[in-house]
Amino acid sequence: MTRTVTTDQLWIRRYHQADPGAPTLVCLPHAGGSATFYFPMSRALAPRCEVVAVQYPGRQDRRSEPLVESIDELADQLLPVLRRNTDGPVAFFGHSMGASLAFELARRFEEAGTVPSALFVSARPAPSRHREGGTVHLGDDGELIAKLRELSGTDEQVLGDEELLRMALPAIRNDYKAAETYRYRPGPELNCPVHVLIGTEDPMVTEDEAAAWSDHTTGAFSLDVHDGGHFYLIHHQARILRSIAERLNCV
Repeated sequence: MTRTVTTDQLWIRRYHQADPGAPTLVCLPHAGGSATFYFPMSRALAPRCEVVAVQYPGRQDRRSEPLVESIDELADQLLPVLRRNTDGPVAFFGHSMGASLAFELARRFEEAGTVPSALFVSARPAPSRHREGGTVHLGDDGELIAKLRELSGTDEQVLGDEELLRMALPAIRNDYKAAETYRYRPGPELNCPVHVLIGTEDPMVTEDEAAAWSDHTTGAFSLDVHDGGHFYLIHHQARILRSIAERLNCV
C-alpha cells in the first residue's frame, strides 16, 4: 500500500512521542539546515516536551520543491500549517536564519490571538539591528563554501563530497538570500518571553546586538552567552536543553 504524505507532513517532523498535554516547541533550522538538526533536541526533551522540527522546501526529501526566497513568505506558508498541527502551549526555537523566522511566526501567532509561551532565538542580532553588506548569497560557489567552513555549520563530509555539495548549494544559497534580505517591519512588541542565546566568538552577532532583542517584547527577557562560535549550541547541548526545559516547565 502506498502511503500518502500530506502537505503538512512535508513541513513538520515529529521524531519522538510526547506525553498528552506536553508543551510544543517548534524548531526552525539555520540557513542550509534541515529538520534533522533538531533530532537530538527532540530525543532529549521527549516525552515531557513535543519538539516539532520544520523542514523547509528544496532540501533532502523536499529537494524537488521550489525554494522559498524570503523569511516573510516562509512564515506565511508555515503559519496555517502550524496552527493546524499544534494544540495547547506553543514555543519557538530558531537558530541563525531560523531565529528571524521564529520571530516572524511569533508575531503572526500573536496577531491571530495566540501568545507563544516563549521565543528562543539563537545566534542572530535583534530584528531592529540589521547588518548592512550581507552579500554571501551573491558570491560564487567558492565564496559560499568558504563562509560555510568559517561558521563550521556544514558537515565536512558534505563539503568534501562534490555530489552532495552540488545538491546542497542551491538551498544554502537560497537560505542566505532569505536571511540577508530580511528586513524588520516595525510593529507591536511581542507579549511572550524572549530568551536569547549566543556564542562568545560568533562573527554573526555581538552581545550588544543580541541584547537589543529586549526591545521587541513586553514580556520577560534573558540573554545567555556561551563559549564558542556560530554553532556554540552543539558543544553546550546539555546546558541549553536543561534551560529550555526549565523555561517550558517540562523538566
